[in-house]
Amino acid sequence: MLAQRFGETETANDALADFRRRFDGNALVLDKWLAIKASIPGEGALARVKRLMADPAFSLKNPNRARALLGAFAGANPTGFHRADGAAYRFFLDTIVEIDAFNPQVAARLATSLRSWRQLEPVRREKVREPLASAAARPKGLSSDLADILQRIVA
Repeated sequence: MLAQRFGETETANDALADFRRRFDGNALVLDKWLAIKASIPGEGALARVKRLMADPAFSLKNPNRARALLGAFAGANPTGFHRADGAAYRFFLDTIVEIDAFNPQVAARLATSLRSWRQLEPVRREKVREPLASAAARPKGLSSDLADILQRIVA
């Protein structure tokens, strides 16, 4: 509640930092912490997610960490993920393609976050359409899992 209501305030940041210190080493709690940090609303969400990806405790190769951070960003942070400039869509799709190289199932599951892109208002719909279509149309390099999901989403 603190993170959702007070976002990047000093009080919220201090509380989340203390929480992280107290439960450092507990993988399940770290996943929850990443999800909370990724779901803090507002314009700074994309930059925060990128910083969290550089955290030593984070690895794209850890499926739970990837789902916690990227899944929460795409699914639980509408103001941060659906930025009018489309930067979060490009970042998200690029990251999914990166994950696809070593974990096609996780990449495909994360991609389903974009299923309802046609329901977005016109500006955001256009911002997600291009990188989504581009990713789906890659001539090679995508796993059959991710290619199937992206083609279904775009179709």
